[in-house]
Amino acid sequence: MFRQYLLPLGFVLLSASTVLADTQATCSLTNKCPEETPCCSQYGQCGVGAYCLGGCDPRMSFSLDSCVPEPVCVSKTYKMDSTDGIVDVTKYLGDPTKADWVAQGTPLPFDGKVLLTMPPKTAGTVLASTIYMWYGNVKAKIKTGRGAGVVTAFILLSDVKDEIDFEWVGTELEVAQTNYYFQGIPDYSGRAQSANALGRNHTHSGNITGVSDTFANEHEYEIRWTPEKIEWYVDGKLGRTQEKSKTWNASSNQWDFPQTPARVQLSIWPGGADTNAEGTVSWAGGPIDWNSEDIKKYGYDFATVGELTIECYKTSSAPGTNSGKSYTFNNAKATNDTVINGEKSTVLKSFLGTGLDMDKELPKSSSSSGTAQVVPGLTGGGPGANGEAAGDANDGSGSGSGSGATAVGTAPSCTATGFSQACDGGSSNTNEGTRQLSQDHALGASAFAALVAVAGMLWL
Repeated sequence: MFRQYLLPLGFVLLSASTVLADTQATCSLTNKCPEETPCCSQYGQCGVGAYCLGGCDPRMSFSLDSCVPEPVCVSKTYKMDSTDGIVDVTKYLGDPTKADWVAQGTPLPFDGKVLLTMPPKTAGTVLASTIYMWYGNVKAKIKTGRGAGVVTAFILLSDVKDEIDFEWVGTELEVAQTNYYFQGIPDYSGRAQSANALGRNHTHSGNITGVSDTFANEHEYEIRWTPEKIEWYVDGKLGRTQEKSKTWNASSNQWDFPQTPARVQLSIWPGGADTNAEGTVSWAGGPIDWNSEDIKKYGYDFATVGELTIECYKTSSAPGTNSGKSYTFNNAKATNDTVINGEKSTVLKSFLGTGLDMDKELPKSSSSSGTAQVVPGLTGGGPGANGEAAGDANDGSGSGSGSGATAVGTAPSCTATGFSQACDGGSSNTNEGTRQLSQDHALGASAFAALVAVAGMLWL
């Protein structure tokens, strides 16, 4: 005998999201994605579609070719005076000629700039370039967010989690923090260049001080990256240099130096969210205030992005070339000698595609019962590796706690699923809450499949 229930559609969709989140496979270096959802996202979860695009880690995926090839570098200046070149992640299939930036969250145009917004109880906003830099220079004019727990970031992040960044904590508006990581691996040896620079005592971190009020004043921040060194500049003045020659790791017999193609990312995120580890919250200036001055006045915390320039590295031989169409890896070692600058396509035909089948189309009817996740969601832990590999790769637990995010408790305020980036576990609006694809983008793969799953439960 069965019981029949009539439930509001909103409840059913929320329940559907929960069902898929609970059953979604996670990934790490020792726990690779299954073949049916072969792509390991930046956030340590397995799926298809957008999971296989920017941020897809080939080392943790079903196979190296599960991820879609990465579009090569193109030198360009982005005015950032509107959101015309920005497309939501639910509408991008990998063609860099159709968009300059992929967004998660809510970027807004304002006074000839782009605002990165963070409404109450959301994971903020991140913009990621649609092309990859394999060395080169990138500079951006930025005003940071402010307040306890509010973190602004300007990052170069590769799909295997090599990272170079600027970060700003909203309670330290005279400081630009700088970091670099090789494959997301932290160094806790206690030889930090700037004492306890990240609250984590990384040797890979260093502060640039004496920057005038980073919220009130626009500054130009620049990263210059070559195969031999990284330089961080503020307003044209060199603030820090890291030479590759000083990064040799005798234990692992390798250079702990960023060296693989990376996307440019700009973001604002809640470092003070209660889902983050205690050390992260402390580093971020304390618990975030969802009733801050800016939220009361504008409805969100925000950072401001102005003109940004990408200058590709100039060389005729690898590493660092950009003569082809895309970058791929030929070895899970994922160092610069394993990067191939070739002619493979970067575009999926639909969100059911993967690097293994890029021409897979959407079903002709709504009879499909698949439950593959197609669009990864943000976490409250920030878009970069921050020294912590996704999927807890260092110990192989496959917990899916990547990007520095740490889920705390049984009912976290910030959740990360293929549908949601809302920090209250529910939905707010199309951008800040439920990241649900429209029917023409994902019929049979996301919302419909979730409804099928929930409908089955109702017959119990």
